[in-house]
Amino acid sequence: MSTDSSKENKLRDRLRSASTDRLLQSSFEIPRDRIVEKKADPDSRVAGGATVESGKAGGIKRGLGRGEYLAIKGRLHRELLDELEDVELLLGEETEILERINEFVEDVLANEDLPISDTERKSLPTDLLEETLGVGPLAPLLIDPAVTDILVNRHDEVFVERRGRLELTNVRFRDNDHLMRIIQRIAARVGRHVDDASPMLDARLPDGSRVNATIPPITIDGATMSIRRFGRRRMKRYELLERLMFSSDMDTFMNIAVKHRMNILVSGGTGSGKTTLLGAIAEAIPDDERIITIEDAAELLLDQRHVVRKETRPANIEGHGKITQRELVINALRMRPDRIIVGEVRGGEALDMLQAMNTGHDGSLTTVHANTPRDAISRIETMVLMAGYDLPSRAIREQIVAAIDLIVQVRRFEDGIRRVESISELVGMEETTPQLQEIYRYKILRRDRDLIQGRHEATGVVPKFIYSFSERGLPIPVELFANKDSGDA
Repeated sequence: MSTDSSKENKLRDRLRSASTDRLLQSSFEIPRDRIVEKKADPDSRVAGGATVESGKAGGIKRGLGRGEYLAIKGRLHRELLDELEDVELLLGEETEILERINEFVEDVLANEDLPISDTERKSLPTDLLEETLGVGPLAPLLIDPAVTDILVNRHDEVFVERRGRLELTNVRFRDNDHLMRIIQRIAARVGRHVDDASPMLDARLPDGSRVNATIPPITIDGATMSIRRFGRRRMKRYELLERLMFSSDMDTFMNIAVKHRMNILVSGGTGSGKTTLLGAIAEAIPDDERIITIEDAAELLLDQRHVVRKETRPANIEGHGKITQRELVINALRMRPDRIIVGEVRGGEALDMLQAMNTGHDGSLTTVHANTPRDAISRIETMVLMAGYDLPSRAIREQIVAAIDLIVQVRRFEDGIRRVESISELVGMEETTPQLQEIYRYKILRRDRDLIQGRHEATGVVPKFIYSFSERGLPIPVELFANKDSGDA
């Protein structure tokens, strides 16, 4: 095999296997033999920081400023997208798109006398590749492993979340049209379309990251985009333990609860770490059990062998083909699951989930958006009513109490650190009110300006279900629930 062919094959293999953030790294280089570069005359020189080359007719050609180069790149990117759309390659394989980009760049550099420097010539192919296959100016942010959320409020205002805190970046799109092209490119790559008739996009990138985008008239100040990043490797339970998200006693207790098929609800606000914690808790599920996961956007990465992953589907442009979480939950019950994991209950599927928990599918896990365990119960009740059945509140609450054993409340604290705030057991009803008893909690000892200091502790309450385990020959050490408070840390 020739050297040139080997280079192309390596690049294609890299494109095929890389995630979106890898596609955006500057290590991508289009093979040199595919690019025609204009050579500078021997008397080329550098003056005032700009490359100066002798022109063909004795004129002077200078390297442009950053703004002018971006304008040229923007024009070429628009022409490239038009060309890809004309030959119906926007939804094609990355290798096919790469081939067309190579040809396009070769043709442009050979036939257009672009007033750009050698450095700009060398960066042009890579820049066009990033703009076409990736997210343009956001590339450095997607490469940064510390960034968990990228929030584009306007073309000239981009925030990120690093280590639980929001910060403004110096990343900018050239204008709103530039941002719009990036959004449309992302939509096209996942088989969706964004325009005035469909001004919202909710999609998943190949690396698992979730993208939400809106365009006018939904957002009146211009297009917006939010990217929630998920690593290609799931955070392990021991890593969360090392980061003090929960204590070793809590870790042991949750492990026992999952193995003994307790139904667990993880509750928390947006960005509190619910899905991360859910994946860590699920590690305790035995490897020989059949697990069905159901999510709006597939995020969970489980290590067990027998996992079937399901994902909802939005309606197409004509308004057809939508598949809801409720339909997937009902379908999952026909697939002989040992465990059902619903990434997040949002609507009527809450009723089907409760019925599954109450009819032989013990050990199920799910999450819900709520700020406290009691709020979580109220939210579940409201979502059951969204199923369309006129059920009395008492009947719904009795169903919730019978189905859910534990509520694990997780929270992102003011210092940006995510911690389990409490673990509570649902123990029954008192008249029409579900009764909770807190087993573990996070006790704040001191608040510094940028850091909260505290510890996880047991409340001294022994879970009610522990006694039924003992009767079945499954003893659990009561020492796990002893309050070991020995004063301030």
